[in-house]
Amino acid sequence: MAALKSDNGLVYYDLSNIYGHNVPQWPSGPNMSFRVQKYHANDGMAVQQFESIMHRSTHMDAPLHVTENAGSLTSYEPWRFFGTGVAVSIPKGKWGVITPEDLENVTPKIQHGDILMINTGTHKKLGDNDDYYSYSPGLYKEAAEWIVARGVKMVGVDVQALDHPLGTKLVDHGPGPSHPHLFDEYRAETGRDVMKDFPHWEPAHKIMMGNGIPGIENIGGDLDLVTGHRCTFMAFPWRWPQGEGCIVRVIAVIDPEQTFRFETGN
Repeated sequence: MAALKSDNGLVYYDLSNIYGHNVPQWPSGPNMSFRVQKYHANDGMAVQQFESIMHRSTHMDAPLHVTENAGSLTSYEPWRFFGTGVAVSIPKGKWGVITPEDLENVTPKIQHGDILMINTGTHKKLGDNDDYYSYSPGLYKEAAEWIVARGVKMVGVDVQALDHPLGTKLVDHGPGPSHPHLFDEYRAETGRDVMKDFPHWEPAHKIMMGNGIPGIENIGGDLDLVTGHRCTFMAFPWRWPQGEGCIVRVIAVIDPEQTFRFETGN
């Protein structure tokens, strides 16, 4: 998708993946179901119906998703959904872990109060495949603690979940293992025990969201075009008092004149 320039010179970028028919899904059920109820030729209008959980494509998790009796979507403070921040490059391959050192060394620097979008390069692999879901890199406990300590106000990442896949039910966590073959694959590749390297169940979810930081999974779209820049970001979930997740549209806005001044120091 090409960036859109407005009349006032601002440039808008869509960091969302598509939602709808045949969208790649995390390896869990139920699947999405779409139905056309009304057609223009017959009814003079178009009406569509869909049935799906909200954890599909680019979406925001709420604390309630991973912690019993925790806050829902409306427990997030609305000021967190809009503001300035950075899109940063942290290239990672199969099962790579995003570390506090990675976050410290990015350009532009992550500042207190920033919205943070992380580009590992994994969004290029988006699809109904193991490379995106089972073998992706991701955040884990230490990086989540760093993000909280730095005062980041919202986080998005271009991978399958807020947590590294080996910290999810794919292996022996929570309702897992849903993918028990990963135990042997991990040992064959690393020589280590996956449960010793990833002993916690979705700690990044629990640490960040437990501290009021909204987390967005499956960032994509124009992410490469804004990576390395300071931007204005926005992503608003539904006003759903009991909602534990929600599809969101993530937009980045850049003022070319301000970006030039920031990058040159003028």
